[in-house]
Amino acid sequence: MIRPATALDAPAIAEIWNQIIRETTFTFTTTEKDPAALAAQITAGTPWWVACVNGTVQGHATYGQFRGGPGYARSMEHSIHLTPAAQGQGLGRALMQALETHARAHGVHVMVAGVSSDNPAGQAFHARMGYAPCGRVMQAGYKWGRYLDLVLMQKILT
Repeated sequence: MIRPATALDAPAIAEIWNQIIRETTFTFTTTEKDPAALAAQITAGTPWWVACVNGTVQGHATYGQFRGGPGYARSMEHSIHLTPAAQGQGLGRALMQALETHARAHGVHVMVAGVSSDNPAGQAFHARMGYAPCGRVMQAGYKWGRYLDLVLMQKILT
């Protein structure tokens, strides 16, 4: 089941995201997400969805402005994360569809994905969802003693 996130989902969202931060190079950050800060973002109206299986949050998706300033007001970047157990069940597709439906309804023109070069499955997922590669920022990230590329993908929504 896909539904809008509430502040009560913040600890589960943080748990999923923090595991990815700790255990993978799919995100370049090493700073873990704070559940209280996530709850505040959700409460403030940041668009956010969760995927639940048997009442347990197994994934989440959100988006925000790609870059600052009014010229980018219709360009958004998203984040989508699933637990390893939830992958391959259609939850990522359902989360992305909810995110894109909301974005279109709110005048978003383009959705951007920034995917680690170490995450070929993430790149393949986005390609299946209609995202096209549009750039590569060489050695943009640094984690665990090595540089990683950031693969940019985009989908025109309107």
